[in-house]
Amino acid sequence: MNEQHAAFAGLKVLDFTAGVAGPHATQIMALHGAEVIKVEPLNGEWGRTLGRAYGNHTAHSIAFNRGKKSLAVDLKNADVLAAVKSLAQSADIVAESFRPGVMARFGLSYEDLSNDNKGLIYLSISGFGQAGPYMDRPVTDAVIQAFSGWMTMNADSRGVPQRSRMVAMDVMTGLYGCNAVAMAMLAKLRFGQGKWIDCSLMQSAAAFQAPKMIEFHLQKGETGNLYAPVGAFPTRDGQINITAMRDDHFAALCRVLERRELPDEPRFRTAADRLEHEEELNAILFAAFAKRDSQDWAQRLTEADVMNSVVYSYSDYFDDRHVKEVGSYDWLEHPIVGNVPVPGVPGAPESRAESPEVGQHSIDVLQMAGLQIDEIERLAASGAVTVGET
Repeated sequence: MNEQHAAFAGLKVLDFTAGVAGPHATQIMALHGAEVIKVEPLNGEWGRTLGRAYGNHTAHSIAFNRGKKSLAVDLKNADVLAAVKSLAQSADIVAESFRPGVMARFGLSYEDLSNDNKGLIYLSISGFGQAGPYMDRPVTDAVIQAFSGWMTMNADSRGVPQRSRMVAMDVMTGLYGCNAVAMAMLAKLRFGQGKWIDCSLMQSAAAFQAPKMIEFHLQKGETGNLYAPVGAFPTRDGQINITAMRDDHFAALCRVLERRELPDEPRFRTAADRLEHEEELNAILFAAFAKRDSQDWAQRLTEADVMNSVVYSYSDYFDDRHVKEVGSYDWLEHPIVGNVPVPGVPGAPESRAESPEVGQHSIDVLQMAGLQIDEIERLAASGAVTVGET
């Protein structure tokens, strides 16, 4: 794709977000061509501390801040704040993830900035939203997994709620946030108006789980599998995941397993029957799949047109021939941590952009705001600006 034709090319994003949800949203904008200026504290925002540290990076900060410029400043300094407000006057998009009211204390709320920047699109990401009794509660991904019902929906076979070790609530909130900004940009092109977007982890998690919530209501709390059999089954050397939605899928599976009589049994004859007798069916499948290796089953199932996949580790994914042939990921030569695999973002033209060092672009960005180099050096000497290596 021609970078000049990227959807967000020529747009300026002033990014006050931290952690994962907000940085994910703004990174997608950066990968689609936007100039994203990451305004972060002097020592870097807290997303740089999620997990094992590599200099002032972690895997999460590398994954969700690619393609951005870092401006590391103390917003309590009057000169710095004036410069940041100057940048906001020409920004197309402002994104923030503070608790409600914090940006207003700096004079950087939507109301403050849209007075002089009428077409501004302003994305506020928070835990519980900009209003309501929980608006000031501190939130992590795990908190929303628990609050939204995600952990209960994802309970194990004993009924014990389970937390996903991936920050799924944050990632999906970033996707919803970026999508809302893209829709607001389209509306601005059509109707000439900016917008303030209230995007919370709570609402994003609920929106993502809409069918399960409806199912819970209609089925009086029962939210099991949609069909059977489905799931991972132990093999002789690992596990394989199979999906047999329809009657013909199940019949094909039974032929592969050399259990051709099963589709004719009354308890397994229809999809409803199989779901009702899922535990009995799974017990039979566990015994059958244990007789061969995963790849052997995968080949046989694929030839029979039964949906399946060997249960991979990430290294298995990286080594898979299809993944390699379609270019699912690139190797990013990161200046601090070395080579890291970076999966591409669907539809985005660039995946190998680097995540910035703390304050790497402070000088350039402050000059864009109208400050002279001697002023920037004075602010850096006073401890109000971090000037990182470029």
